[in-house]
Amino acid sequence: MTKTHQPVRGKHLLITLFSLPLLVGGVFSPPAMAKDIELQVGIIQRFGEAEKEKMSIAATNGDTLTIKFQGPNGQTQTLSSNQLTLNVIKQSLPQSLLKEYIVLSDHATFETAEDSANQWKAKGIKVEVTQPERWQVWAKRDVYETPLLRRWLLQSLKAKGFNQPYLESAILASKSQASFTVAGQQYSSDYVEIIPAKNPIQVSHPKEKTRSYGGILKLQRNAYGTYTLVNDVPLETYLRGVVPHEIGPNAPENAAKAQTIIARTYALRNLRRFKADNYELCANTHCQVYYGLSETSPKADQAIAATKGLVLTYENELVDALYSSTTGGVTASFSDVWNGDERPYLKAVIDSPQKIWDLSQKSLADEQDFRNFIGLQNGFNETGRNVFRWNKQATLASLTKDLQEYLERRKHPLANLKTIKSMEVTQRSPSGRILTMMIETDKGMLDLHKNEVRSAFGPPKSTLFYLDPIYNGQKQLTGYAFVGGGFGHGVGMSQFGSYNLAKLGWNPDKILAFYYPGTKIQPLNNSIVFWNENE
Repeated sequence: MTKTHQPVRGKHLLITLFSLPLLVGGVFSPPAMAKDIELQVGIIQRFGEAEKEKMSIAATNGDTLTIKFQGPNGQTQTLSSNQLTLNVIKQSLPQSLLKEYIVLSDHATFETAEDSANQWKAKGIKVEVTQPERWQVWAKRDVYETPLLRRWLLQSLKAKGFNQPYLESAILASKSQASFTVAGQQYSSDYVEIIPAKNPIQVSHPKEKTRSYGGILKLQRNAYGTYTLVNDVPLETYLRGVVPHEIGPNAPENAAKAQTIIARTYALRNLRRFKADNYELCANTHCQVYYGLSETSPKADQAIAATKGLVLTYENELVDALYSSTTGGVTASFSDVWNGDERPYLKAVIDSPQKIWDLSQKSLADEQDFRNFIGLQNGFNETGRNVFRWNKQATLASLTKDLQEYLERRKHPLANLKTIKSMEVTQRSPSGRILTMMIETDKGMLDLHKNEVRSAFGPPKSTLFYLDPIYNGQKQLTGYAFVGGGFGHGVGMSQFGSYNLAKLGWNPDKILAFYYPGTKIQPLNNSIVFWNENE
């Protein structure tokens, strides 16, 4: 294991001697930091995927933009303008180009993909985690860089019984080329940097709302033959675009502070997610929702200022700061949802300020106890929330279609199934989350594990549910009711749960200690480990 303190591009945390926070009446005074940390956030991730896709960039409030790019001779050129339009064109290649890579495994989430990557590394294979659509583990392209090496690796793996890896291969007659237009003049460049004089930059994209961003913007190539628009933004400015959209602009003060500490911790812990694409975080729910400086909130800004520089740690390492909208009354352990080492501070906790269920006496791994638990409505932090309890019904036909599409994305051999015959939950965790669901199809049996259940089917809002079969008048199976609770993975802090605890007078320290037992809030400093990484 190597301990990563400054994990990317030699970033250093410059902390003053006066950075220790004061805790007075449950309110943290902000630590003074000499330098903010800059993040690289992919705000438009696969620009150029759609034909004739365009994006407009504009200065705000009379500002001027400096545009840096590579000219035809490779030298950096500079333009000044108050706006530009970006697009991607297809350029014919003088000769066809082979593009291929080995997909070692395919996953719904980064967490499980990273665990798979570590397992492949333990076998001596160089890997990288990517996200062309789902998260995937690839054999590292710059190591297995020739067709011969790739085929040798694939044959070696198959000889050892690894049948899931496959070669993704395509012959390209053209390539994508980014271009931009300023004052009617078109320029082409694989890298464009857009720097404002002082004000935020406005970004307009047909698939997104028009939003403004602090910091600078960069258009750069990614690993999939398209481009990413990356926002280089200071951490504390980034939080202004996260906190009000994650916890809500009108959240109780101490809930907003708890969310801010967690969001700051999450960002710094996850800077490695998009290493294969040369940036750090995304702007959607695969990371944290980030909308730049559009729709900021005075309450969120106050929470950010009041907790400046504070993070949540466990044994002086940033915690894996996972959180969700609604737990359904019980939080989940890390391994209930993903593969990988347990995090001691992520465990099953009844999401209530009262003792209304004893997991040590009545484990939710037991099907009948689980059904009884889901039948409870009152006394929880989330009682009354519309996704606290739910009942979603679906026909066999719609469930079959969901499963076919899921298996096709995974290139699974049962993707040609015609119908689902039956579905059964065969294993639960102590928090009640589904660990294994068995599905009988006309083509054979299939097991889905953990979060893949949510990826495969539309109805469930979480993996905290049970199945009730639905029959017609002839006692033929026609579908299933998914009866459950919560929204999202259910690991770590419940955002709606924190609302209730804050209204009860709990301070941020007490809220976070409840959802992450054994952890400690402290200011960023050079001794804190960002994450442990297998080499």
